[in-house]
Amino acid sequence: MGAIEQAAGLVFQWDVLVTIFFAAIFGMFVGAIPGLTATMAIALLVPVTFFMDPIPAVGAMVTCAAMAIFAGDIPGTLLRIPGTPASAAYTDEAYAMTRKGEAEKALGANLLYSALGGLVGTAVLIFAAPHLAEVALKFSSTEYFWMAMLGLTCAAFISSGSPVKGLVSLLIGLSVATIGLNNPAGQPRFTFGNTEMMGGIDFIAAMIGLFAVSEILRNAAGGARNLPVPQMKIGNPLRGWGQMLCTYWRQQVRGNVVGVGVGALPGAGADLAAWIAYAVSRRFSKNREKYGKGHVEGIVEATSANNAAVGAAWVPALVFGIPGDTITAIVIGVLFVKGLNPGPTLFIFNPQNIYAIFLIFILANLIMIPLGYLAIRAGRQLLRVPRRIIMPVILAFCMIGAFATNNAVFNIGIMLAFGILGFFMEDNGIPVAPCILGIVLGGMVEQHFITTMIRSDGELLAFFGRPIAAGLGVVTLLIWVTPLIMWLRRSASAAPQGAGSEGA
Repeated sequence: MGAIEQAAGLVFQWDVLVTIFFAAIFGMFVGAIPGLTATMAIALLVPVTFFMDPIPAVGAMVTCAAMAIFAGDIPGTLLRIPGTPASAAYTDEAYAMTRKGEAEKALGANLLYSALGGLVGTAVLIFAAPHLAEVALKFSSTEYFWMAMLGLTCAAFISSGSPVKGLVSLLIGLSVATIGLNNPAGQPRFTFGNTEMMGGIDFIAAMIGLFAVSEILRNAAGGARNLPVPQMKIGNPLRGWGQMLCTYWRQQVRGNVVGVGVGALPGAGADLAAWIAYAVSRRFSKNREKYGKGHVEGIVEATSANNAAVGAAWVPALVFGIPGDTITAIVIGVLFVKGLNPGPTLFIFNPQNIYAIFLIFILANLIMIPLGYLAIRAGRQLLRVPRRIIMPVILAFCMIGAFATNNAVFNIGIMLAFGILGFFMEDNGIPVAPCILGIVLGGMVEQHFITTMIRSDGELLAFFGRPIAAGLGVVTLLIWVTPLIMWLRRSASAAPQGAGSEGA
């Protein structure tokens, strides 16, 4: 109890609380701007933390990351332009609700389940950190291969239209992932002699192009007319929380489990957690036909997952010094600078600092509700601004976001190219979400496949040679063959009926 009291004394000081407050506002602002990701917000904070004590420095980064992940939902819901990659999985669903006049409900669900997901991730961080980290450490290239394949399999469920068109979109994304030197052989592929392309296609620039620039082009092609959004005024986003909690508690729990499980894996992160959770939600929903048309159920599950993953990603970071995602990779460097070396000794010799971090996580997710409410109330003004005015402003922010990822003008060209690609894809009914997933996971699939094949001397059974890998492999293969089995059963049941009608 003494360590907890010391932790409270470290956190509840005016300078720490003021730092957390301003970091929260900064995270909200950065997360709401397309292209300026939560990782970028943390990176921008690093120079500022050099002038802080350890606890306020860590507190600023924890709070900023949590707020940025939520804030990315606001432009995604109102304008179909995700502020961060973690919001991309359910952007189409949320925007469809806005078109139906249910922006208030969608944003309320984002806020509620972001806060709850963050608290669940924090609870897991507090009570199960050592155990989850041990499981994550057992993952080798084989397990990561199946995790990536499971993520790609989700593309079959996230496309609301034809599965064939979803597969086409996925293959486009996988093709993009092969560009550059990021392959086991280190050979230039599809670079066409361009040195800029040797580093591959920047995911952030591609995402901004596919979602934001394509939307801007669509508005320009339509004469920049204001879209017929029935709900130009957003009321109280907190309304209906009690009913949502009672109706969708199963989806919340399932999303939290997916978020925690994926977030605790080194290198996975909130983005992948959101994609998998949304696919799982659609697969097991009783209202599968409503997905893609503005159904809050998928939003509940995915936003619960990506925010739970934020806290869970700190499990391997704090216990073993292994980053769970890009955010914790930056944070680990700051922890070392501040003398808080991650590892088991941190829990033994400085428990008050660990408890202080836990308290900051809880505090960050609690203040998300009032600050998120204010951000939503401010964001509603986006619906009032004429499209011919707001679209050029958004394009400017998109260009800034694409350039800022690695300070390369080339990324702006990539953004525009993918904007044109996204425009023609959606014009032909091809969804862009599977393409994004293919770009994210394509490199991971190739890397871990080649690594496993080299280690096993080309033996394919090695992919099922470890218990966790075998379990993930069986689950993935079952998902692949289940639609075929169901089709065969339907065909078999239809055949006797046809024969009976002919006999009559």
